[in-house]
Amino acid sequence: MVLAVDIGNTNVVVGCFRDDKIIFTERLSTARLSTALEYTVLIRTVLELNGMQGSDFTGCILSSVVPPATQTVREAVLRMIGKEPLVIGAGVKTGLKILIDNPAAVGSDRVADAVAAANDYPLPVIIADLGTATTFSVVDENRSFLGGLIVPGVRVSLDSLTSRAAQLPAISLEPAKKVIGTNTTDCMKSGIIYSTASAVDGITARIEEELGRPCTVVATGGNAGKIIPFCKRRIYLDDTLLLRGMMYIYRKNQK
Repeated sequence: MVLAVDIGNTNVVVGCFRDDKIIFTERLSTARLSTALEYTVLIRTVLELNGMQGSDFTGCILSSVVPPATQTVREAVLRMIGKEPLVIGAGVKTGLKILIDNPAAVGSDRVADAVAAANDYPLPVIIADLGTATTFSVVDENRSFLGGLIVPGVRVSLDSLTSRAAQLPAISLEPAKKVIGTNTTDCMKSGIIYSTASAVDGITARIEEELGRPCTVVATGGNAGKIIPFCKRRIYLDDTLLLRGMMYIYRKNQK
């Protein structure tokens, strides 16, 4: 089995895969100041809850968009399974042509998402990752990563709204009963859900217009399940896209 760890701005996703099968995925809160020992305890607990231990793994792959935590988690994994993790970054084979100004600057999570989407869906494909930030990435029919867009995430927008408007309360991310709200809470729920869903519809339509052809659209990320059901166009909701991308990259880099 291979351990996969994705360090995001909000969550650390821990999972593992054997051959083509994903065995489990779990989420931890990202703690930038945690030590290698603390991460070792957390990840070991996740494995034990799923009936596994460090010696069960033949390797590990690590993706991170939080530089302060990358080395810490790498040390934790090395200590736990005794094997150096493959860290997604410059020099790692992906099977994609990264056609942006500075390929080394693209987030490893976006790369992993794009690799999985290019392998598992018809091309060209647009990947919408609704996490701390909402990102859109585009892969054309030649498996070229063309770039995309980055906008504030759902909860970032919501937190900004409540922190700057004194009379607006903190709310849960769930839909109102109807689009037109009749109280402050429902107005906020309706606003954040439907505005984000409309943004996904609108941005993907503009990308297709710029490319001059229709695209497959795939959505992933911690907030995708809350938003995508309210989109009007057909969008594939794929919760394991990132982990599968890490699996494909790991295989491609084995000697």
